[in-house]
Amino acid sequence: MPASAGKQTGPVAVGYDGSEPSQLAVRWAAGHAAATHRKLKVIHAWVWPVFTKKLGPVKGVEGSGLRHAAEATLQEGLDLARSVADELGSTLEIEGVIRTGLPAQALRAAAEGGSILAIGHRGMGRLLGQLVGSACLDLAVHAPCPLMVVRYPGRQGQPIAAGIDDKPTQGKVVADAAALAAELNVPLQLIHVARDPHHGRHAPLHGKELLDQAVELARSLVPDVPVEGVLLEDHPVSKELLAAAAQAQVLVLGAHHREGHPGSTVSSALERALCNVLITR
Repeated sequence: MPASAGKQTGPVAVGYDGSEPSQLAVRWAAGHAAATHRKLKVIHAWVWPVFTKKLGPVKGVEGSGLRHAAEATLQEGLDLARSVADELGSTLEIEGVIRTGLPAQALRAAAEGGSILAIGHRGMGRLLGQLVGSACLDLAVHAPCPLMVVRYPGRQGQPIAAGIDDKPTQGKVVADAAALAAELNVPLQLIHVARDPHHGRHAPLHGKELLDQAVELARSLVPDVPVEGVLLEDHPVSKELLAAAAQAQVLVLGAHHREGHPGSTVSSALERALCNVLITR
């Protein structure tokens, strides 16, 4: 069994900055930690020390200052996570961490050793929104564990979808998608969009053969999970894949590292997916 098939035992990590997307990320992460009996680590990336040294309280104004604001934001994230745990009737172990630095840098460091890192697809305000938006692309390549980009509330009962291709990351994509489907007790849908038959002609497998192999692997990993293979032949690949996965809970993809870029399909999914997106490691 591939190492990524349900073998991660570290905490579920989640970035929180007070924005609505990060609130969705905390809700998802708390639910996932409870379902998988893992610890939850709520991380606040504190960016202001990068830009200014004036972090303390304003003289004579109680509860002011950027440091206090960071602590209050983290506490808000912790309170939200605890409320989710209470709703689920779970005794979830929760840790809070403030890490100084730009979002991608801080989250990478704080999520080291985690089983998964969840983030919202954008941040709060113009500056932080741009920083967190760029952090999605950075973390899609450099996160130390699988990255869950949360865009929507959970869709209970809907399948996990995975994009299958001929890249070396395919085995990890199948394994992580299969493990997630098993954890959530939902079906698994493996989707392959066939390219031009002359494209990548040196690849060992194409089309139906490639998809059949992925389905066989998934069924061997999670024999109790219903697995369906979907073969599409239209273009562009990202458009067809995102349309096919529109009703899924999560779309699982492998990042194709190209000079620090996660690849066009991942970039399109992070920008336009109609479900949450998991980038494997």
